[in-house]
Amino acid sequence: MKRLTLLLAATLLGACSILPQSEPLDVYLLPATELPAQTQHVDWSLRVGSPVSNQLLDGTRIVVMPEPGRINTYQGVRWSERTPQLLRGRLLDAFQDDGRIQALSNEDQRLQADLELVSDLRSFHSEYRDGIPHALIRLEVSLVDARSQQIIASRRFSVSQAAGDTSVAAVVAAFGQAADQVARELVDWTLATGQRSRDGLTEP
Repeated sequence: MKRLTLLLAATLLGACSILPQSEPLDVYLLPATELPAQTQHVDWSLRVGSPVSNQLLDGTRIVVMPEPGRINTYQGVRWSERTPQLLRGRLLDAFQDDGRIQALSNEDQRLQADLELVSDLRSFHSEYRDGIPHALIRLEVSLVDARSQQIIASRRFSVSQAAGDTSVAAVVAAFGQAADQVARELVDWTLATGQRSRDGLTEP
């Protein structure tokens, strides 16, 4: 009986050795540069929602377009969160750095807010141009009155940032720079548009 037990154990160990090995992963945070803090404050609150996205972008894989019409992903690497939540976190950090809107929340917290940012993430991938990868972020944003659900204003934010080289680390750094620019532009636009709306003014 003891011999049979040892034989079964050896068989099981042998079977385990031929199972496919899990893919080693490098997990990347989205690099970020803090926005300068502002001293003015507004008296309205803002809820920042996670962007909606297509199935390709609604995951943790880092997407690359090596040539027009062909989509792939970088192997062995992942973002730290699903892309929509990754970008939402970056935008919330930017508003907090800026400091002018002190009453901030996201949709998970289910808090009441005066205005809400609703967005559609159209692009969050790298694409090659003349052999150089560029990080592309394209975000369609609407500022909405949270009570009436009326759209106050809409705008597209689109940024392309060349990477320093073709390495994944350089591509991730380019995504960080592109996200920084989107965040800066979005914060300024939201503050200006939201304040005009609260003052009863329309966009020029």
